[in-house]
Amino acid sequence: MRAFDELRKLEMFFKDESRHGVSIVDLYELVQHAGNILPRLYLLCTVGSVYIKSNEAPAKDVLKDLVEMCRGVQHPIRGLFLRSYLAQVSRDKLPDIGSEYEGVTCLAPLWKDADTVTDAVEFVLQNFTEMNKLWVRMQHQAFNWALWSQGPGRVREKREKERSELRDLVGKNLHVLSQIEGVDLEMYKDNVLPRVLEQVVNCKDELAQYYLMDCIIQVFPDEYHLQTLETLLGACPQLQPTVDIKTVLSRLMDRLSNYAASSTDVLPEFLQVEAFAKLSNAIGKVIEAQVDMPILGAITLYVSLLTFTLRVHPDRLHYVDQVLGACVKKLSNIPKLEDSRVTKQVVALLSAPLEKYNDIVSALTLSNYPRVMDHLDNGTNKVMAMVIIQSIMKNSTCISTDEKVEVLFELIKGLIKDVDETVEDELDEEDFKEEQNSVACLIHMLYNDDSEEMLKIICTVRKHIMTGGPKRLPFTVPPLVVSALRDIDSGVRTRIEFSICHIYCYVVYLLLMVNLKKADISVVLVRRLQRQDGDVAGEEEPATPKKILQILSQTIEALSSVPSPELALRLYLQCAEAAGDCDLEAAAYEFFTQAFILYEEEIADSKAQVSAIHLIIGSLQRMNVFGVENRDTLTHKATGYSARLLKKPDQCRAVYACSHLFWVDDQDGLKDGERVLLCLKRALRIANAAQQMANVARGSSGPVILFVEILNKYLYFFEKGNSQITSAAIQSLVELIRTEMQSDSTPDPAANAFFSSTLRYIEFQKHKGGIMGEKYDSIKV
Repeated sequence: MRAFDELRKLEMFFKDESRHGVSIVDLYELVQHAGNILPRLYLLCTVGSVYIKSNEAPAKDVLKDLVEMCRGVQHPIRGLFLRSYLAQVSRDKLPDIGSEYEGVTCLAPLWKDADTVTDAVEFVLQNFTEMNKLWVRMQHQAFNWALWSQGPGRVREKREKERSELRDLVGKNLHVLSQIEGVDLEMYKDNVLPRVLEQVVNCKDELAQYYLMDCIIQVFPDEYHLQTLETLLGACPQLQPTVDIKTVLSRLMDRLSNYAASSTDVLPEFLQVEAFAKLSNAIGKVIEAQVDMPILGAITLYVSLLTFTLRVHPDRLHYVDQVLGACVKKLSNIPKLEDSRVTKQVVALLSAPLEKYNDIVSALTLSNYPRVMDHLDNGTNKVMAMVIIQSIMKNSTCISTDEKVEVLFELIKGLIKDVDETVEDELDEEDFKEEQNSVACLIHMLYNDDSEEMLKIICTVRKHIMTGGPKRLPFTVPPLVVSALRDIDSGVRTRIEFSICHIYCYVVYLLLMVNLKKADISVVLVRRLQRQDGDVAGEEEPATPKKILQILSQTIEALSSVPSPELALRLYLQCAEAAGDCDLEAAAYEFFTQAFILYEEEIADSKAQVSAIHLIIGSLQRMNVFGVENRDTLTHKATGYSARLLKKPDQCRAVYACSHLFWVDDQDGLKDGERVLLCLKRALRIANAAQQMANVARGSSGPVILFVEILNKYLYFFEKGNSQITSAAIQSLVELIRTEMQSDSTPDPAANAFFSSTLRYIEFQKHKGGIMGEKYDSIKV
């Protein structure tokens, strides 16, 4: 660089000399008599630059003379720097369009033809050709003996490093070509590109071919690449097998993709030149020609082609499927991928359509999509399945046909059933729950307004999840049941996208524990079918509420055998309520029967029994479908189970909860005040027994709070108009509680606060006046 700077100063000196009467022609002849060839040619290039600017000779002829004279230096490195200097000093003197040297005809008698753009192109191409030959020949130049003594590997490494450092000298010629204004598409297509590619192919050097192909792609306009795509791609299979052609083609497709994204006006050009077909065909030929190409390189090419396709032709799904099909063909000899880098590329290939379309439904129409997934190992298959589910959830995609559900569950089968049991055993518990949580969320995204189609979807989902085994069923069965038992609000489906962990651990448990109204989790498909009265035409058995409930019963039965009886009991009760809403008394009774069997035979833990009996009581209280006989049978069972709980406090609370089974506000036939009173008196006896047991065990008062809770039940039914609940009974209970609290040596703050609040409520009702106030007047607090 310092030498070039000094030569620039020399050039300025020659210009000054020419202004003082020194003939530039004589100077041009004079420097050719220098003794050493390398200084001679540097001087010649310097004076030649001044010669061209003097217009005493056409630029094309001086340039031609200079490029020919530079052949005198054949040492690779020296020749490269010499020709680089020539390119530098001549860059602003090429006869380009708009240049001062364009169309110039010298007045001297020896030169009559005008300079043209063709002359400029010819000069640059000739200089490029010679520089490329010198650059390639560098790999054969001799190294000193000291370097050789360190081994051939060291020599090769040193040589390739030097060549790599000098590659920009060659590439500058292509950059100059791209900057020539006169190089239009026609000239580029007919002259520039064929000659450059000829040099690239013929040099048969890995480093040169890779670098020059990349240069061509980077320096010339995108439009030129699009219009000469066939020519450019035709050279790719002719390159050396060791050339990193995947990177070259990937960069080409990236440039074309960005060009297409820059303006929608250019998209018709891509269709006109059949860009996808040409790229696909070229990639196939490259893979076929380079038999030793690693599988990673081939898959990387297909990823780039797919990216190009999705950006340029997003509406042509058959192009996407064609790329996936080619990938399947390449992977056909590899049952399962083991290289993590290849696996990563395959995942990128499969993820691209999901990211582009934001709609799994589009991916489900690709016949080759699941065939590519089949080549993933079990772990990666699960990762990809999670990506698919996350895409569905992120975009709230509804899968509405049985066929698409079938394809979807084939794609995510790694999450539904493990092929390799050892993998399942080694899987982290938290990861396993997260996977099954995702599957549960997915099930809620499968929906169709048509009842027949929805029934098919339910059957398809059931078929797949029933293969999941005992670990998965507690996670996947509840969302399937809830999908058939979701509420409709004003005829519009409301998605309750439960996570299965929430269903199992939180949502279902809490909702059922507090006995929320049936509007929270209730019938969707079943209620819709009930409104249709089962009037569905068709050859197959129509979808009816009874049929849906039969399917759910079989599904829950499988869950109860896992075993997961507590969850199964909750689902049986939900189905019983759905059956009741559809006036299917026999079906509702059968669901309650199954729930009672589970309670008796499978639920042994005392805490689980308490939760279960409260669920049974709450569900039964809301039922209005049963006749007198069936209801009496079920309530008798429920009250009997309540009285047989292990702990007295639990017995007490369950028994006074049973009082609600005999007094339902919205059902006139279910207001039996006498049986309500019996339940409350029985609860008092149990509370008294619990109190005595506590006195014996601790020598002090027991759980007084039970009496306060029973008092509140008395007040509830007193206000509801139960004639069996009198103010005298309430007064007696209040006095009893006061006596117990006074004798309690270790008072319970919670019980005291609860009792105080209850007394304030009685006072409030007394002062409010009206009929209710009159009823409370006789109670002294």
